[in-house]
Amino acid sequence: MKANPDEFDLKAFLHRFGLFIYTGDPEGDLLLIEDEIRELYELNVIEKEEFMEAMSAVRSKRKALDSI
Repeated sequence: MKANPDEFDLKAFLHRFGLFIYTGDPEGDLLLIEDEIRELYELNVIEKEEFMEAMSAVRSKRKALDSI
């Protein structure tokens, strides 16, 4: 993997595909982001490496939320 999960910019990644997710609930946002990433991969819009980086970033963000 190229980027450290903490350095991977999920919002910028999603914006590349015209996706903007903000519900006001950080945990809910992460669930929606994860769904969108999976869909991008299933539709072959992103490669496996990018999928893995994005999912790793989601897991990292989720861990950070759980520790609060």
